[in-house]
Amino acid sequence: MTERGIRAVIFDLGGVVLDSPLHAIARYERECGIPAGFINRVVVDTGEAGAWSRLERGKLGMREFFVAFSEDCARAGQEVSAEALMQRIGESSAPRPVMLEAIRRIRVRGLHVAALTNNWVSEDETEGSGALRPHFDTFIESSVLGLQKPDPRIYEHTCERIGVRYEQAVFLDDIGRNLKSARQLGMRTIKVDEPEASLAELQGLLGFPLLG
Repeated sequence: MTERGIRAVIFDLGGVVLDSPLHAIARYERECGIPAGFINRVVVDTGEAGAWSRLERGKLGMREFFVAFSEDCARAGQEVSAEALMQRIGESSAPRPVMLEAIRRIRVRGLHVAALTNNWVSEDETEGSGALRPHFDTFIESSVLGLQKPDPRIYEHTCERIGVRYEQAVFLDDIGRNLKSARQLGMRTIKVDEPEASLAELQGLLGFPLLG
């Protein structure tokens, strides 16, 4: 435990430990002449009933998702190849070395490090988020749990599983609405835009160096 009572650090994966899938989505939109932000709007507007949410909660397989999400986009007015989109996202999901080094330093200090990710079932556990498992003490996936951020229940489950109170955890994510739910429960939160700036903020909370 740190002097400020922090016992655990919880990391989102895509856009935090891995390069952001939002960048891959934006590139796909530009290349296909799709209005910027269209795909994210479809994801948000279709909500829990939408294909993207059902994929992340483990309710759809990837092949089913390709059809269903393309249909969601078509109803919203644009032709999208969900298969091509997901291929772009997969190709862009490289780990950020500065984040992996920070995670190593946090664990060396005896704090619990968890991953909390909205993801989908992968056939290859050696690729994408599956390859990151050895870096974490706890690995929580929306597609396995059947819950996804920003549902407050996924944060409740995470803290219960780790064995910490909300105020003893710091949560890093690149999406504001995911952080809002965690913060309302009492967790400390950091929004990740630039990795180094976020880690500088985190090391200020923890009281030991994570960079350099």
